[in-house]
Amino acid sequence: MTDERYHQHQFSLPPGATELVLVRHGASGPAVAGEPFPLRDGHSDPSLAPEGAAQARALAERLAGEPLAGVFVSPLQRTAQTAAPLAARTGAEPVVIGDLREVHLGEMEGVFRIRVANGDPLIARVWAQERWDVIPGAEPMDAFARRVRAAADAVVAAAGPDCAVAVVTHGGVIAELCHQATGSRAFAFINVDNASISRLVVLPDGTWLLRSYNDTSHLA
Repeated sequence: MTDERYHQHQFSLPPGATELVLVRHGASGPAVAGEPFPLRDGHSDPSLAPEGAAQARALAERLAGEPLAGVFVSPLQRTAQTAAPLAARTGAEPVVIGDLREVHLGEMEGVFRIRVANGDPLIARVWAQERWDVIPGAEPMDAFARRVRAAADAVVAAAGPDCAVAVVTHGGVIAELCHQATGSRAFAFINVDNASISRLVVLPDGTWLLRSYNDTSHLA
């Protein structure tokens, strides 16, 4: 008989892998009927609300001790504002990846929150069919999926292997990444909280491993 013992160990990043620390932006300003958000390339571009700025500071406090090799953001200002305290703590200059922008919601761009709150029947169809493109003019689901995949690939290529990076993006993007990583139903991960952390590991062979989802312990 052998006296070798095999102990359990905490997870460590496999050689050649890249960890994407996915962060949803902090809470943005409230939607107000008749006062549309400013647009950037057709996308609603509100700034952070005061509570969102506080969430961004708490996020920076949480992640500042991690050996992050970089910070990536979408072109929309709420992600840059969320990343700013973390970038200041780590000294990283945020890199903009265009494909990290939120799903485009067509005729509901800028008023989605209002339509949800008012019980719009079209919103019920979105949830039931788990498709954004139920909304007229919204980004087609297959195009959105390809774009989000390309965004992840671009981050991994820019970051390189054997490191972790923060990726500050949007709820729809994080939900789609988690869906692709797990093969879940389309909207299984749609309820992503503001300033939450989810962790996605990309292995050298291209396999995706979702390690955690929607961690908000730093916001308690």
